[in-house]
Amino acid sequence: MTYTVQKLAELAGVSKRTLRYYDQIGLLHPAEINASGYRIYTEKEVDLLQQILFFRELDVDLDTIKSIIYSADFDRKKALEEHRDRLLDKQEHIRMLLGNVEKSIQAMERKVEMTDNEKFIGFKEEKIAENEANYGEEIREAYGKEAVEAANQKFRGLSEEQYRKMEAVEQRLFEKLKRAMQGGDPTSPGAMQTAELHREWLSFNWSAYSKEAHAGLAEMYVHDERFTAYYDNKIGEGAAQFLRDSIRHYTMQ
Repeated sequence: MTYTVQKLAELAGVSKRTLRYYDQIGLLHPAEINASGYRIYTEKEVDLLQQILFFRELDVDLDTIKSIIYSADFDRKKALEEHRDRLLDKQEHIRMLLGNVEKSIQAMERKVEMTDNEKFIGFKEEKIAENEANYGEEIREAYGKEAVEAANQKFRGLSEEQYRKMEAVEQRLFEKLKRAMQGGDPTSPGAMQTAELHREWLSFNWSAYSKEAHAGLAEMYVHDERFTAYYDNKIGEGAAQFLRDSIRHYTMQ
């Protein structure tokens, strides 16, 4: 079966402008342009659009999607299985959030008692789901499934006080990193304090600490653009590199 831009847009629930933009950037070309000038899409393009929309649902940027679906080793079945697993994780996450909201409403109406940990679990699950979507594959490859699951379980068990302390430590880390960068020396005492704060922040998630694992994580900050963006967007360009260099020196002591 073939589709015009309008018909495919209606089928997929996207705008015609979106399809034209995908064509413009080389993400999804029509199979042909007919004699009347209409873009014509076939089943092959429908399948590609499905993959694109799955990846967009998982907040993958368009450039990354393009590099994935047009790579020589792209496996559509494997990709669909991974989409399914991530969507099931998201479904479970939404189910927990809904349950948490419902129980919060009932607690306000004095129908049920709600512990502080129960009030907080939804926010922690949201953090876990976000990290899984952004970095799950990479950190499992680097540290193994068991280590990641153990870290998630430790994070789930944090009390509200511990969670707030973790956030405070991270904020101090940002402030210290910004000041240390102004000095330009990733081995300075201020930079070492930054690395120590980073180690303290990790302790809220990691079940066990090692200098090797700490240094390995820091390497990911400069080799994966998503990790790099996390620090560079918050502190300034070069923040991830400076932090990596500081942690490298810290873990060699």
